[in-house]
Amino acid sequence: MRNNMAEGYRRNNLLVAVVILLLVNVGATVFLFAYSNHYISDLRARNTLLENQVSSLNQEVESLRSQISLQRYVNSSELLALSQIYNQTMFSVVLIRVQTSQGSAQGSGFVYDTAGHIITNNHVIESATSIEVTFIDGMIYGASLVGADPYSDLAVIDVNVASSLLHPLVLGNSSDLVVGETVIAIGNPYGLSNSMSAGIVSQLGRELSATGGYIIVDVIQTDAAINKGNSGGPMLNLMGEVVGMNTAILTMTGEWQGIGFAIPSDTIKREVSSLIQSGSYSHPYLGISGRDMTPEIADDLGGLPNITKGVQVVTVNSPGPSAGKLQSNDVIIGVDGHNVKTFYDLILYIERNEHPGDTVSLSVLRKSFLMWDLLTVTITLGTRPPP
Repeated sequence: MRNNMAEGYRRNNLLVAVVILLLVNVGATVFLFAYSNHYISDLRARNTLLENQVSSLNQEVESLRSQISLQRYVNSSELLALSQIYNQTMFSVVLIRVQTSQGSAQGSGFVYDTAGHIITNNHVIESATSIEVTFIDGMIYGASLVGADPYSDLAVIDVNVASSLLHPLVLGNSSDLVVGETVIAIGNPYGLSNSMSAGIVSQLGRELSATGGYIIVDVIQTDAAINKGNSGGPMLNLMGEVVGMNTAILTMTGEWQGIGFAIPSDTIKREVSSLIQSGSYSHPYLGISGRDMTPEIADDLGGLPNITKGVQVVTVNSPGPSAGKLQSNDVIIGVDGHNVKTFYDLILYIERNEHPGDTVSLSVLRKSFLMWDLLTVTITLGTRPPP
């Protein structure tokens, strides 16, 4: 009888111990789950704080860069009066007249080297059956097309004249420009040869539409008067360096808006050698179409309440470098460790830093069932198809 009772006590104690152990395990699991959620939320909060701090530091760096760029003018002994700049560059700026199947047109250009190469806009000489170049002394020479890039609206033509008659302009660094800096536009508006206007850099990093639905990046906005015929002429800084090429204006019917655009000199320097040597320039090609993320798009995609920046992949061109690697509705949030806020950010980085055949690493959010996974997708860039 006692043995049975003792055995019963042992069973009860064992049962109690098992129940207590289960309760402890359940409690520990609940605690760990709650703690892990709290820890993840804390990490997210810390990550957001760090992103904000990095963004603030980047703004401070950009501000310091602008101050340094301005300081080079304050300290420079090379600053030239506007009249000096005009007198030193007027022999380098030319009037370009072309004949096409639809009639005649005209624009501007500037001397690049003593070999006879002249830089202008692609849209000035596009479809030309003949090209004539007029220097400031009135001498007219026939010219031929050397190379063109419709995607950046750049072209190089060639005149066969003595090198002593050619006065090349110096290509400066458009990346050193700051908003508010004085710039000078020289060209042939409405055929009025070698006209000069002055203004300021109104903004940097604009974009212009190019052929095929692509964009021209890093475009300079200015309020210097740019009119029909100025296209292809140089935009100069106060040291007489070419920092851009006058390209386009925005107008409304009967109203001049004072908004002009110039292709940056950094783009010209990146492409001009290739245009002279091979007649063309190869742009890197990702092979997708996309659009900027918005809160509405994030809601439509589902499960992305906090992702309001990045690029939603709309289509993936096949064949193409991204085929089989990117998918429709992927969200690109980074490239080679750099944050991507907009589609322009992505294209700008690739245009500035990459060439066909280079490899880029994309940070991509992709939906898997009800969850979004963060992936690293490596893509070897192709060559943009011809227009």
